[in-house]
Amino acid sequence: MASPKNLVQEPKMNVLKSKDIAKPSLTNYYQVYISGVTDEVLKYITKNYGVPKNWISEQAGLMCADASLPTSSFATAEVKDNFHGINEQYAHTRLYVDTDFTFYVDKNYQMIKVFEGWMDYISGNNIEQYGQNDPKYFRRFNYPLGPGGYKSSSLYITKFERDTKKLNAPMLTYQFFNAFPKSMSAIPVSYGPADTLKVTVSFAYDRYIIDQGRGNGQGSTNTQGETPVRKETDQQFLDRNQKREEENLEPITINSFQNR
Repeated sequence: MASPKNLVQEPKMNVLKSKDIAKPSLTNYYQVYISGVTDEVLKYITKNYGVPKNWISEQAGLMCADASLPTSSFATAEVKDNFHGINEQYAHTRLYVDTDFTFYVDKNYQMIKVFEGWMDYISGNNIEQYGQNDPKYFRRFNYPLGPGGYKSSSLYITKFERDTKKLNAPMLTYQFFNAFPKSMSAIPVSYGPADTLKVTVSFAYDRYIIDQGRGNGQGSTNTQGETPVRKETDQQFLDRNQKREEENLEPITINSFQNR
């Protein structure tokens, strides 16, 4: 009779190297991109907080220190008595969990100003009926969608690996639809050893989709697995995207490199 020890398969290094267990994904390779914020929101932030209109699309994503890949769950209904002694459950609604992003705060506090301004706009601070110090001050929230809406459909997070420059390197890009900052966590400060100031923002959204793009061998993503020809600089690309936002057009996503 074989002993339990002999039933255990001895792992071989050359076999393990061909398995996914030898190639775990790492947490510190990702990219966040925030765009599609409506022009009215950007104007309000610029007017009241002095943050340039293109600051959030150009710099906010680069200053993201921590992020969470989104997940979802199902709300279910329980049905009894279809089968004696058995309770059945059926899914009826897909629930999306709020996702958190932690950002480094720059010395000009632009990061804090952006999200404070965005949340001010959501709660109707742009509607000047009474001054904020007036006892009769009230809030009338803005509409979520439309040209003056506060929701953005251009919030992305891309998860990739350090071999992203290899052709067809796997990537996952999550696009959040109708996202907006739901809450900001308290920002602790204290005497003692200095540390980098960070702010954590929780985003709510209606839903998300996953684009299973592939690396094109140049460190960018391409869903067709082809190597695109780059025709413009990063600044030209950002300027073109900003112009599309001002015209209320959908911005070019981080996966749309075919036309660059």
